[in-house]
Amino acid sequence: MDDNTITILFLGDEGCGKSTFLSRISQGRQNLEGIVPIRLLRDLNQPFVFDIRSRRGQFRFEFYDTSSPESWRLIQPDLVVVCFDISQRLSLINLQRVWIKEVRTTFRSNDTTPLLVLGLKRDLRSEDDPNGIIYPQEAYQVAQEMRADKYMECSAVTGELLVEVFDDICANAIRSTTEGGGQSEDGCTAM
Repeated sequence: MDDNTITILFLGDEGCGKSTFLSRISQGRQNLEGIVPIRLLRDLNQPFVFDIRSRRGQFRFEFYDTSSPESWRLIQPDLVVVCFDISQRLSLINLQRVWIKEVRTTFRSNDTTPLLVLGLKRDLRSEDDPNGIIYPQEAYQVAQEMRADKYMECSAVTGELLVEVFDDICANAIRSTTEGGGQSEDGCTAM
């Protein structure tokens, strides 16, 4: 593997928005804001490869988006992003009960792998259903309890906070290639 290749693994329940997020960012930075038609990527095309240029150099990001237990356990990620659907409480519960346990047991040998929590479908947060939706404060608290490095949320459909989330993922991923690693020193931060 090339030293400038960074593997990023997205995990979470089926339908929580991972594929839509990756499909949106695959259309280029100029299409991250505003409403543009989304061409969905297919799981068959994994990894989704993006070449990213930063102040630290040129990087190749390999994004894996899968909830297939047979394949994701074989990946050795430099960064793990666990995702949930902000409008579905069960998605957050599964993040706490299933996905974080899977991450901790699968990547136990590498406790320094940065872990980010991403709330997707921000556009579906509604005051009409106060019991089902997850507010940022609650999700941030869950991320802290999971010892995640960062909590973020966005909407891939509307583009709300998409640029900021993508930039945070890239910054954390690039930091994972440094000697100090990508884990935050001060614990979980919120975007």
